[in-house]
This record gives sequence, C-alpha cells and structure tokens, in this order.
Amino acid sequence: MAFGWIDEQAELRRRAGLVRTLRPRPADSPLLDLASNDYLGLARHPEVAEGAAAAARTWGGGSTGSRLVTGTTELHTELERELAGFCGFEAALVFSSGYAANLAAVTALAPHGSLIVSDAGNHASLIDGCRLARGVTQVVPHSDPEAVRKALRTGEGPAVVVSDTVFSVDGDAAPLAAYAAACRERGAGLVVDDAHGLGVLGDGGRGAAQAAGLAGAEDVVVTVTLSKSLGSQGGAVLGPARVIDHLVNAARTFIFDTGLAPAAAGAALAALRLLRREPERAARARGVAADLHARLTAAGHEAVRPDAAVVSVRAPSPEGAVRWAADCRTAGLAVGCFRPPSVPDGISRLRLTARADLSEAQVEHAVRVIGETRP
Repeated sequence: MAFGWIDEQAELRRRAGLVRTLRPRPADSPLLDLASNDYLGLARHPEVAEGAAAAARTWGGGSTGSRLVTGTTELHTELERELAGFCGFEAALVFSSGYAANLAAVTALAPHGSLIVSDAGNHASLIDGCRLARGVTQVVPHSDPEAVRKALRTGEGPAVVVSDTVFSVDGDAAPLAAYAAACRERGAGLVVDDAHGLGVLGDGGRGAAQAAGLAGAEDVVVTVTLSKSLGSQGGAVLGPARVIDHLVNAARTFIFDTGLAPAAAGAALAALRLLRREPERAARARGVAADLHARLTAAGHEAVRPDAAVVSVRAPSPEGAVRWAADCRTAGLAVGCFRPPSVPDGISRLRLTARADLSEAQVEHAVRVIGETRP
C-alpha cells in the first residue's frame, strides 16, 4: 500500500506518547496565555490591527507575486527601511516567514567549499539551512565559544558561524560577543537568529546584536521574525547593504516565494512604530520573565533563569509534560510543552512566555496553577 510506512510511524509515535495534534483556538479564548510568543502583547493591539486592516484596504489581500515581480510594494520597502534603522543595520530584506529568512541567510552565505559552524541548540530553521547549504557543517556544543574557535580552525575557505541569539527551548542567550571574537580571528561571518531577542533585548527592544555591541558590523548578519514581539507574520534579514543585495540575487526563498502579504507588513510596521514610542515594553517583558522565574523556583520548580522572555520549567518525562500542560489548560492556563524530538537534549519541559502586558496577579495565578497541577 502506498505510504504504508506512515501508519507504522504513527503507531510508534502513539506508543512513545509523542503524537502532535492541532487545537484551534477561538477568538475569545478564556485561557490565560503563557504559550504564545506575543512577548509585547501587541498581536491584538488596536494600532497593530488597524495597521493590518489599512494595508489590506490599500494593497489588497495578497502581494500578488514574488518580490522580484509584483510582490514588493512601497509598504515593504518602508518596513525594511524602518526595521533596519531601528535595529542599527544598513539594510533589511523582508521574507514571508522567519523560517524562510533563516534558510535564505544560511544557504546564500555558505557557498560550495565553505565551513558552517552551528550551535547544537539552534532552531530547526537554522539546522535546515545548514542541511540545504553547499558548505560543510560542523555542529559544536551549545554556547561554547572555544568549541567554535576550534571548529573554525579546521577549514581554509569561507566560513560562517550560525547561532540563535536567544534559544527557544530554555530561553538562554548565546555568547554573541565571544562568538564574534572567534569569527574575527578567522575572518568568518556571524549569522544569528534574533527571533526571541527583537523587542525584548537591547535598548528599547532593538535586539540582542545591539545589546552585544554588534549592530551594524560589516561581518554580522541578523535574522528576525515579525511574528513574535511585533505580533504579525513574516521575517527579515538585516545586515550590510552588499549582503542584502546578494540575498536579492541568490536567496531561493526570496526569489521564488510570494512576497509577504501587505496586511502582515502593515501590522509589523505599526508594531515597530509603537515599540519605538513605548520602549519600556521591552524591559517590562524581561521583568515579567524574571518574576515568573523567581516565583517558580521559590515554589520548588526546576526553572531555567531567563535571559529574555522565555521561562523553561523541567518536567519529569514526555508523558508527564503532556499531562502537566493538559491539566494547566483545564485549569485555565495555556502553556507550551516541549518534548523529544523537538528538544535536542531529550529533556521535556513546560515553556512559559512572559508578556509585557501580564499583571502581577496573572503571574501569581499562573505559578499557582503550575504548582497545583505538577505531576
């Protein structure tokens, strides 16, 4: 039977307790949300919603084509200009998703014969970029600058180091300054995914690269997503203008993909302007994360100290994590559940996301529910 192996794989997942299911949420969900990546609470902000609506009224429901044909509107270029300026880079290029942006950056900046050094904790999109690139990839231990330095010595051609800035599982930050120093010793480039840093880290949320003093450097390229702190959809690559020009001509996920929908571009631009006007939102998100961590550890949970807005709480097992998350949901709290194979170290976790708009009472309620439902 065609695709008969699918049934075997499904049974193996069922036995291991690793079946994933879709759970549509209503527009007016009663759950307290600590599962989404809406770090600044902007996804439903009236200005952001109106930015999306106004863009749709002006430009229509879709971008109508690839960016190089009809998919680039004046709105796209406006977003790129303001995003680059906000984060401190020379230029930016917007993609239909953060995943596409990461594939573009890694594959286009790692030509045949190059060396790619990849942090073991990297997101799947960076991992897939390494797999698709024509260079040779060496995976190094998580957040280990000396391992990066050692790996860079093994190649003679072009080289690039690839890393998240804030890792999505535990919420810990990469040693960006040390990575950059290792790259400069070798003459290598540094490509970092700031999906979980933009809007949370740096001066007024300008990102992890800005916080590390690397914004605008000629050897640093940053990818971001528009779907987390900016509450919209899409992604972007930030860097020197010559790198962005290269991506326009060489990145397949830019050349052959339909451009980002105008509504998403309009929402992201509105969110970016709101963040510039209200920079305290970034510090508030970090403060809520620190409060969550302090309360959880005081209650006896094993929680990782957050470097941004992600708080990870260790679960006893994959099955225990699933049951814990389900019991939290029954008690009115939505939390993330990370387990193998999504986690590289095999440790199952509840993943909590701090939002700038959470009140102290909501944080206290969340910690209480997590404690009462702990398996």
